[in-house]
Amino acid sequence: MSDKMVKELNGLVADFTVFYQKMRHYHWNVKGKQFFQLHALFEGIYDEVNEVIDELAERVVALGGTPLHTLAMVMDEASISEDSEIPDGVKMVKRTAADLETLSSALDNAIEVAEAEGDRTTVNLLDGMRDGLQGRLWMIKAWQS
Repeated sequence: MSDKMVKELNGLVADFTVFYQKMRHYHWNVKGKQFFQLHALFEGIYDEVNEVIDELAERVVALGGTPLHTLAMVMDEASISEDSEIPDGVKMVKRTAADLETLSSALDNAIEVAEAEGDRTTVNLLDGMRDGLQGRLWMIKAWQS
């Protein structure tokens, strides 16, 4: 087991868990003319992120580690911030795009660690996640234009 890889993956578990909850918050609280479009967007994102969290946690276990499993642990490790406000839909999308950028960067860092560790399985897993995020980010940026 690589303690460094487990730490990286748990950092991703934390970030994606906070992001997941933020997407649920936006899904529940979006209002306005773009309600139907954004309500569906945020639901689609949190459904995808739920799968990502599960895959990351299972990889931690496969590496012999223990995934973060309490909200306190998650909040101690996360670099993504909660959003206690209820912003308008446009701000929600802007904040989502910023978080996707942060998550993409965190995935890049974890991929570098996995490559340095010679852990092809983790590299492949994270590459797929990064590709999915990049596609989602492209769509959100196109919506903002």
